[in-house]
Order: sequence, then structure tokens, then C-alpha cells
Amino acid sequence: MRKSFVGAVVSALAAAAAVVAVPFTAAGAPATEAYAWKNVRIDGGGFVPGIVFNPTEKNLIYARTDIGGMYRWEQASQSWTPLLDWVGADRWGWNGVVSVATDPVQTNRVYAAVGMYTNDWDPNNGAILRSADKGATWQATELPFKNGGNMPGRGMGERLAVDPNRNSILYYGAEGGNGLWRSTDFGATWARVTNFPNVGNYRADPSDPNGYNGQNQGLTWVSFDSSTGTPGTATRTIYVGVADKENPVYRSTDGGATWERIAGQPTGYLAHKGVVDPVGGFLYIATSDTGGPYDGGKGDVWKFNRATGAWTRISPVPSTSDDAYFGYSGLTIDRQKPNTLMVASQISWWPDAIFWRSTDGGATWTRIWEFTSYPNKSRRYTMDVSSVPWLTFGGNPAPPEETPKLGWMNESVEIDPHDSNRFLYGTGATIYGSTDLTRWDTGGQITIKPMVKGLEETAVLDLVSPPSGAPLVSALGDIGGFRHTDLDAVPSMMFTQPGFTSTTSLDYAETKPSVMVRAGNFADADRPNDSHVAFSTDGGANWFQGTEPSGVNSGGTVAASADGSRFVWAPGDAGQPVVRSVGFGNSWTASTGIPANAVIESDRVDPNRFYGFSGGRLYVSTNGGASFAASAATGLPSTGTVKFKAVPGREGELWLAGEGGLWRSTDSGASFTKLPGVSTAGNVGFGKAAPGRTYPALFLFGTVDGQHGVFRSDDTGASWVRINDDRHQYGNAGEALTGDPRVYGRVYLGTNGRGILVADRLGGTPTPTPT
Repeated sequence: MRKSFVGAVVSALAAAAAVVAVPFTAAGAPATEAYAWKNVRIDGGGFVPGIVFNPTEKNLIYARTDIGGMYRWEQASQSWTPLLDWVGADRWGWNGVVSVATDPVQTNRVYAAVGMYTNDWDPNNGAILRSADKGATWQATELPFKNGGNMPGRGMGERLAVDPNRNSILYYGAEGGNGLWRSTDFGATWARVTNFPNVGNYRADPSDPNGYNGQNQGLTWVSFDSSTGTPGTATRTIYVGVADKENPVYRSTDGGATWERIAGQPTGYLAHKGVVDPVGGFLYIATSDTGGPYDGGKGDVWKFNRATGAWTRISPVPSTSDDAYFGYSGLTIDRQKPNTLMVASQISWWPDAIFWRSTDGGATWTRIWEFTSYPNKSRRYTMDVSSVPWLTFGGNPAPPEETPKLGWMNESVEIDPHDSNRFLYGTGATIYGSTDLTRWDTGGQITIKPMVKGLEETAVLDLVSPPSGAPLVSALGDIGGFRHTDLDAVPSMMFTQPGFTSTTSLDYAETKPSVMVRAGNFADADRPNDSHVAFSTDGGANWFQGTEPSGVNSGGTVAASADGSRFVWAPGDAGQPVVRSVGFGNSWTASTGIPANAVIESDRVDPNRFYGFSGGRLYVSTNGGASFAASAATGLPSTGTVKFKAVPGREGELWLAGEGGLWRSTDSGASFTKLPGVSTAGNVGFGKAAPGRTYPALFLFGTVDGQHGVFRSDDTGASWVRINDDRHQYGNAGEALTGDPRVYGRVYLGTNGRGILVADRLGGTPTPTPT
């Protein structure tokens, strides 16, 4: 679960609306400057819960992510194109995509059900987006409830479906007890199907106090049997999955006029997937004992015969077997050979995921790997991750585990309906695929590779761009972070020795930038000999651990002195005191005069000066972090996320971004001046000064003169130009922001789910935005 809180800074922008209108610029808006935006390449980095092939147009494929929007496949470049970068901070939750549907009749049409959280983390309701040009442009209809693109059960589906015979009709199976919804006008308007009898009842943890695990996972998928209709008339038979272990599958045989629980259906598990074979007249379902995507220990695969009404269990490993320790999810059939099926373990952390394949409708199965003499295995595959080498995670596990893994959270496994040799599947970190799948059936080995170029899904927690060495170093959620020596190349490996689940904070010594420090998260009980803080003396190429105080599990924030001789660290665990170390963390001493969990930064000139911020107060140390004293400055934000940074080359100069605006101090925080025109500020950063100027360029993620966006100022904040546009907003962004000290105008923007963006000037003179 990933969630950035910079969005809270701009939450005042959130507003409900039934239909998204064309953006406009208010009078008095700041000037704009044209920029080119692109991703710093990592390739993947997050969960891909859904992959959807268009059944009638070859190579038209969509992928949905839980926090990073959706993508369309480009066959010529073998890459993915992002489709929701226009989603702004006011509706950041729309980058959570709970379902995608591609129209099999008018293939330019595509739909997405969006919304990230069903609890109060997301201020907005969900929406159904519709596009008539394969996602190049969109219209939206807001729903009267929230969607959960990053909630439990998000890998089930697809919940959204287009009638393959009368494509003006769509159905959407909602979460949260909101039932089944239908549109008859290509998704423009929606109405609840009031006679659908079951809204679901399964909750992962009804007692969860924050509501995340307590939501009703509702309806789980909608599937049409295209053989029960003719082009232009509505399909008669429609199946709907329900998150109700005693009543998991419903059906209509009269085009949705009436609904029934199918007699004789299996109970005791949740139906994650429902796949119809209209040629043979079958429905296949894959079930698990939880909604996933992180768990699930039992389940089955079933086949329903429409003609006879008979259910047959066809599980590769039945739930009654002593060898069953997983449920089932990813389920697909070969549309060229409908008796050919594949299914995946819904979760099988150890020793690896398992895929099964059947060429006789589930009567018999073969496994993608099998034990020979334990711990040795025979394999029907080879893995080639040379294009994304970090997918090994730097591991060297003992057999039978190996790296890279086939994956985990393999909720979406899809055989190309136009090519029996190609299949794609999503994992918790990437999209894998093969183009020689039928070799499996003749005793050969298939080759599995990452097929994820262009899909960037990391949650970015911190960024630094030092004056020498690699141009960028990143701190990321879930995969730690990287040293980016080439912005257009995938890094070879994330940080290791130690590896952090998430790196929460990075810093470098301003006058000795080869010295770096990072802090991060992992469960200390799992790795008691590893530290949550690490150091580098070669610009992040290699790292070594320091010691740490007891009881640390969270990285918090960490800062290096300007000369790299000492460090101050505020671990993120509640109540953990701020500590300091002279040298590379060989020992730590508690700092005095500063609250626990304060945000820490260092002066970029004076090696003895550090700063902390907590509860609306700035704290200053002039003795290398040994002791702090509260500044006399008042009027600073006391709630919400606050980001503050010291200016390179300017002793005692600070900029502070938070709720209510942007502040500047030139006296080590003794006093601050609030800048006019900036009403909200999520983050601030510094880059190379403009030609003819000496003060670093300022970058701001916030709101200037009523316009929200990314801004640059070349004159110490006296005037600003907006450097992004309405096509490049990236939802919940700004947790990390920095300019480049070597390239004028270059900015790096961290997002919560769309990776790291780098933007460069296209040249020319800024011009006023038309009103």
C-alpha cells in the first residue's frame, strides 16, 4: 500500500463535479514556458493488477495500475504510453484504476473506472472515464460513490465490461456495497441495476480502524457470453462475480432484466476471475479464500457448462489437497484454441509463483516448474531480465528460491486473443511476457522477459541532484531507490547493502558531494543485523551500514553536514528521538532541544548548522546537531506536510513550503517572509541559476495566482512561470522536487505512482497564458 501525503497540501483544490470540463485559465494567471516532460527510466516498479487485450483489434492492449494510471501498448516501439497524465492534484485519486474495458466493436472506444481509495484518504468520488480515440482524450462521468483502485481486492476483475454485441451497453460491478451499474449510451450516463440481488459482503478485516481493510469488496467481475446475442442486439447471458463466499456467481439470461444465483455453484471461496468461452459454452472461475492481492492460501478452479448447468472442479491442485497452500487468480483462455487454459497461483511467495497450463479444458494440467529432487526444479521456462536487471533485487537466495522470481500478486495473466504464442502477466513489480508460449506444449522452454518499457509506476519519496557525480539519486517506495547515471537507461540495481523496502530520505554533503546518506524502512525483526541508515563515499555507487539506536523500523529523515563530517537523523518511529553521529554512524548520540520525529535538513555552507521542523516551529543547531534551540519565527504552518530546504552556496538561507504558501528566511530561520501570490506549496527545490544571474533557479510545486502546477522563478520568487501544462499534471505529485545544479531550467519531479519526471526547457521567452 502506497500513499503520498503531499496531496494534503493541495486538498483544498479537490472539488466534486459530474462531468470533467475543458480546463481554463483564470485572468491574472502566471506566465507559461514550454517544457518537454519525460520519465527518468526505471521500467515498472509497481503492481499491475490488470492487462486487457482488445478481442478484435490486434496489438491493442491496455494495462491498469493501482496508483499510476493506465497505459496503452505501442507495438512498433514495444513500449507503453501513459494515458492519464492529465489528471491533476484536484482529482489525484483518479490515477487509481480499478478496471478497464476495451470496446470489441468500435475499437477506438475505451473505458476506465477510476478512484484510489474508498475511505477518507481520497476526498473525491470515483468516475467512469470514456475515450473515443484509444485514450488520447477523455470525458468523465462522476459516480455517487468512491472507487478503490488501490484497495484490497483490486486485482479481481475486470469489473467493467462492454456488451460485445451491442456496444452502447456497459456494466460496472462496484465495490463498497454499491451494487451493479449499467450504461446504455457508451458510458455517458449510468444507473444502478436495482434488481441485482447481492452487493457483496466480504471484508478483509472488518475491525480495521482506518477503513482500508474494512471495505466491502462488492462485485468482482462482469463477463458476457457473446454467443447469446447477435450484432446490434444486447447479449442475453451475463455473468457477475460477487465478493460473497456463499454466493460468488450470478447470471442473467435475459439481457439483464432478471438475475439469479446459479444453482450448484461452489461456495467457500471468492471468485477472483470469471472467463467465458462462448465457443464451448463454458464459464471458468478462479477462486481464493481472500480478495488479495497480498494473501490467499486456498482456492479452486471451476468449469460451468451453460447447456447442462453442471459445475466441475478442475483445480490443478484442489483445495482439499495437502499440497494446497495458495488460491487461484490469473485465469485466461486461448481464443484461438478455447480448450487451452492457463491459471496462476493467486499468491505463492515461497518458493515462487506457479502457472499451470491445460490443453484439454482443464482435465489435465502441466506446471511451469516442478520439483525433481528437492530443492532442485525442472522448468518449462527461462528468465531474461537483461533489459531490467534490477528485477533480481540484488538477491542470492538459497534453493529452491531463486532470483529473478516469476513474480508475485499475479492477478492478471492474459493470452493474446490474436496470437497463441504471446502472453502477458502483471506482477507486484513489472509486466512479464513471452512470445513463444506454445513451446510449453511440445516440451520446450518458453522465454519470459520484462515487457514494461514506458510503464513507470514508482512512488518517489526523495530526490537529490548533486553538483557532481550522477545527475540524480532517488529514494523510492517499495524498491528502495537508484543512482541514475543515465536518465534514459534503466539502472542496473537498486540500493543494496543494506536494501530498504522504501528509502524515505536522501542527502549529500554540499561541499563534498561524493559523501551521501540514506535512511529507509524495513521490519527490523526480519533483518535484525541490518541498519535503517547507510552511507556512501563514492556518490551512491556503493553503500555501507552504520549502527542505529534500538527500536528503529522506519527511516524518517536524515541529513549530512555540508562537509560530510557528521550526520543528523530523525527516525520515523513514533517517539524515536533525533540523533547525531560524528563520522559514518559508528555511534549515535541523542540531540537535545528538538522534538522526536522532526524533519531534518542541513545548512549547505556551515558544516555545524542543522535545522529541524516540527509543529509549526523551526529548530536550529549550531554545534553539529548536539543541541537545538527553537527559532523565534512565527506564522509558519502547523498542520499538513511541510517541506523546507537550505539553499546551496547561501549560508543560513532557507525556503519553506507548506499549507498556506511559501516562506523564505535569510537569517538561519530566525525570521521568515511569506511570498505573495503563492497560496499553496507542496515542495520547493533549487537548480542552476539563469544566465546572467547568481541566485539559483527556484522550482515550486504549488499554486501561484490561482493556478496549480510546477513553476520556476529566476528572480528569487519575485515572478514565476508555469512549466507544466494541463496534459502533464501527474496526479498526486510533489513529494520530491529538485532542480539540476548543472543544467539551467531542468527539474526533477517525484510522483506517487508515475515515477520520476525530468523536464527541460524548449527555449524561447515566456509568454502570458491566454485568459
